[in-house]
Amino acid sequence: MKPGLRVLEIGCGPGTAAREVAARIGSGYVLGIDRSPRAIAQATTLCAGAPNLSFRVAAVEEFELSEGEELFDLAFAVRVGALDGRHPELERRARQRIRDAMTPDGRLYIDGGDPLREMPLR
Repeated sequence: MKPGLRVLEIGCGPGTAAREVAARIGSGYVLGIDRSPRAIAQATTLCAGAPNLSFRVAAVEEFELSEGEELFDLAFAVRVGALDGRHPELERRARQRIRDAMTPDGRLYIDGGDPLREMPLR
C-alpha cells in the first residue's frame, strides 16, 4: 500500500482490517462500512483516535458518498454476501455503488484469491 491512498473497506465488522490498513497508508484515509450498527459501534470504539480512519453504517448496495467526499482509490471486501455471486441483482447494485465511489483507476479486491482477487468494476 502506498501512502496517501483513499481506501474503502466493505463489510468492516469491528474494524480490524481497516485499522491495519490505516496504519500503513500514512497520510491516506480509510472508511469502513458495514450494514450492522452494532459492528460500526464496536469499530468506532476500538479505533477511537485514529485520525485517518472512520466508519459508517451502510449496506454496500445502498452506499453513497457524502456531499463533497472524495473518491476512493481502492476498495476491499471479505465475506460480503452482496459480492459473493449468490445474489446477482444485489451484486449488480453493489458493484454500481462501488464504481460510483471510485476514481476512474480505482480497484476492488474481494476474497477468493490468494489472498484476494481483483473484481473488475468497469
